[in-house]
Amino acid sequence: QVQLVESGGGLVQAGGSLIVSCAASGRTFSDLIMGWFRQAPGKEREFVAALRSGGSEAYADSVKGRFAISRDNAKNLVYLQMNSLKPEDTAVYYCAAKWEGPWADLKSPYTYWGQGTQVTVSS
Repeated sequence: QVQLVESGGGLVQAGGSLIVSCAASGRTFSDLIMGWFRQAPGKEREFVAALRSGGSEAYADSVKGRFAISRDNAKNLVYLQMNSLKPEDTAVYYCAAKWEGPWADLKSPYTYWGQGTQVTVSS
């Protein structure tokens, strides 16, 4: 079982930056693919970014060039650095994880989920 706890959400003005973090329990963090998803009011949850321990990563088109995912396997942490934020980035951001596998898709599906952290971008 893996438990995920997000932190770092908040209110930021458009054009600003914010970083959200996710702490994962367990001793095999390096065997996990880590991802970030978000859900805006009235919309379905959508993929944002994902990262393997080996370094391969994926981003949604809407955040490419603005967001960056990173991880610290020694500390069981994954981060999402968000730059040039827009009001449409406002959402609850969820950390997600799944076990590594040869055919694992970075974008879906995921096994473990955090409780989410609110990010609000004001115009």
